[in-house]
Amino acid sequence: MPQYFSTSSLKYDLKASLVVFLVALPLCLGIAVASGAPPMSGLIAGIVGGIIIGSLSGSHVSVSGPAAGLTVIVLDSISTLGTFELFLGTVVVAGIIQLIFGLLKGGILGYYFPHSVIKGMLTAIGLILILKQIPHALGWDKDAMGDMAFLQLDNANTFSEIWYAIQYFCPGAIPITIISLLIIFFFERPKIKNNPILGIVPGALWAVVFGILANQFYAIYIPDWQLTGEHLVNIPVVEKLEDFAGLVTFPSFSMITSGDFWVIAFTIAVIASIETLLSIEAGDKMDPKKRVTPASRELVAQGIGNSVSGLIGGLPITAVIVRTSANIASGSKTKLAAILHGVLLLVLVIGIAGVLNQIPLSCLAAVLFMVGFKLAKPAIFVSEYEKGLNQFLPFIITVFAILFTDLLVGIGIGLIVGVFFVMRTNYRKSIQITELHGRYLVKLQKDVSFLNKAPLRKALETIPDGSEVIINATKAQFIDHDIQEVLNDFINSAPEKNIEVDTEGLKYNLEETL
Repeated sequence: MPQYFSTSSLKYDLKASLVVFLVALPLCLGIAVASGAPPMSGLIAGIVGGIIIGSLSGSHVSVSGPAAGLTVIVLDSISTLGTFELFLGTVVVAGIIQLIFGLLKGGILGYYFPHSVIKGMLTAIGLILILKQIPHALGWDKDAMGDMAFLQLDNANTFSEIWYAIQYFCPGAIPITIISLLIIFFFERPKIKNNPILGIVPGALWAVVFGILANQFYAIYIPDWQLTGEHLVNIPVVEKLEDFAGLVTFPSFSMITSGDFWVIAFTIAVIASIETLLSIEAGDKMDPKKRVTPASRELVAQGIGNSVSGLIGGLPITAVIVRTSANIASGSKTKLAAILHGVLLLVLVIGIAGVLNQIPLSCLAAVLFMVGFKLAKPAIFVSEYEKGLNQFLPFIITVFAILFTDLLVGIGIGLIVGVFFVMRTNYRKSIQITELHGRYLVKLQKDVSFLNKAPLRKALETIPDGSEVIINATKAQFIDHDIQEVLNDFINSAPEKNIEVDTEGLKYNLEETL
């Protein structure tokens, strides 16, 4: 049984959990607001994703929470059903459907996503993080941090939002952003990061402390620059445990016999499962130790987590690549980091919400800038280009598709393009025909499908009368029935054209179709 926890890795996991907590906090709130749901529902989903799914998951690095990819679906679903309570009922049922997917070993579908598409998804998310944080870095905080789609609900888009931010920037936010970035870069230097004393506390936390102190400095010495209201984190303040219970919403199942109820539940289950499988596949590729997550077990964990989240008022949950990448980049060693980030969300939101509400969004934007940069480094584009067009084109098309639509639509486009190039590559390599001094070699490679039927027939028809032909199938592991029939027809008609045919490794296949 794999080891998921280690006392020697505790300090690394604790440090990573602090960074993931700072990344997750604004996104949990932002996704809830963008979804038209209570802010607390995003925090509940983050807590459940960290503690419950983190405990049940077989992943060492993945972190779960409310999904930006489901924002529009959540918003439309609440509108369709009429109440948030009814929507929570669909989340509970969606979790049960996911659980069934996992028990039926549906996670195997995750192994068929092309590498170039996964890489494109990671890079696109990195670029989106950077572009979406520019307004917050400039102090334009009209839209929630969790809104990751290109076209926004207010009819603006990613680039028009940046233009508004340039026009209506807040002067107090810019110094906080710049200095926070410098602090994070400083603490990312290997000598500082690996220092037994300075490396204990992550740079992201120092940046947040600086942001709070800088804003207090503004309040005293430069009041016009002070950041208030929408420029700060906004968590419901819980003074005692009874207040927290009042923020929890319970589901309603009064429409469980309705078709709309089940359509929404299945939609959430399918999309949440796809996003989860993509995220864990991407997370495994980023994991320095290259550990592999059992995909079907992950669906079981996600299903249980979603049902629990829906039962206590939380949004739908998926494995989330932004939190996962922040977790890996911060040096986490085991799944304990994901669990601890959920504990921090629970304890700190209840215990020190007043302090957290003093955090400027501009310094959190700096933290997300760093996460985005690590996902979308220029070197990644160069590396993918060097692999050839068959890898680069699906990669770059996926990047732009996600950038100018949203995660789910972009992934769909990327998968179509990726599958096309896989088929194109196999199509070209499956059959090779060469000629030397009137002698022809027809070589069948690994797998030859019906897609090669037309070009094979056309190529065989061009072989002139009186030629010598060798059909070599020694390396072919699979030959489609249609291909065998084309070869049979050619061999049977060869004597009429005075063509001499010799076969290698094809006898058994031919006998099957005669």
